[in-house]
Amino acid sequence: MTIAITGATGQLGRLAIAGLKARGQSPIALVRDPAKAADLAVEARAFDYKAVASLAPALAGVTTLVLISSNDFDDRAGQHRNVVAAAKAAGVARILYTSLLNAAESPMLLAADHKATEEAILASGLTYTILRNGWYTENHTGSLGGAIAAGAMIGSAGAGRFSSAARADYAEAIAATAATSGHDNAIYELAGDTAYSYADMAAEVSRLTGKTIPYNDLPPETYAGILQSFGLPEGFAHVLADSDVQAAKGALFDDSRTLSRLIGRPTTPFTATVAAALP
Repeated sequence: MTIAITGATGQLGRLAIAGLKARGQSPIALVRDPAKAADLAVEARAFDYKAVASLAPALAGVTTLVLISSNDFDDRAGQHRNVVAAAKAAGVARILYTSLLNAAESPMLLAADHKATEEAILASGLTYTILRNGWYTENHTGSLGGAIAAGAMIGSAGAGRFSSAARADYAEAIAATAATSGHDNAIYELAGDTAYSYADMAAEVSRLTGKTIPYNDLPPETYAGILQSFGLPEGFAHVLADSDVQAAKGALFDDSRTLSRLIGRPTTPFTATVAAALP
């Protein structure tokens, strides 16, 4: 079995490569710039979702392809369709895709590209494993430094609860399903074991820092405007604000514990990720 992973130099990809190596696999890193994958100590091949003619040749000999969703929102679904078509042309036996929690029914703006990609995979006839990842706890902890400096966490999720997990947990699920059998044509809804609200996270940050850091809930347009003032593109700022709005309605909650069953251990508590993110 030869496993290849797209986006291998990204945060999730690097962890997935490490997880596969720990399982005795020698995955191929598919990256735009192979030079940047040198420290991974695996074979690296040039792979750009938009360079259509080069994709199938880069997949020569690959039996299992892990398609990590692109972080380029310029026709992301189209980029993914390019990869799916190349996998079929190259004779790849199975494709794994990192999707979004409840992608087929999710009202989140983020879900549209994932739903379109899942449909393309199913239409291709390839054997598949869909990993519908919930929120990464790091999506929240990445901004804690600014929140502490400003004296408050902000968002638009109200009392909505996030069943998030650490990025490493989702990477371990990639390694577990790519390296083992029994996952053909399976769709897994993946999320953390324990859910929390923004207020819960703010209380934990307050406890760890010894400072009073409240959570201030904002109208989504106000929140999106603040995100833009931080330098985020307007479209992406609205996508993030929408994610909070939908989280308030339960879009990022899941209590199936499928992720912990796949990786054979409890998921990383949000408190641990918060503690690791603080100075």
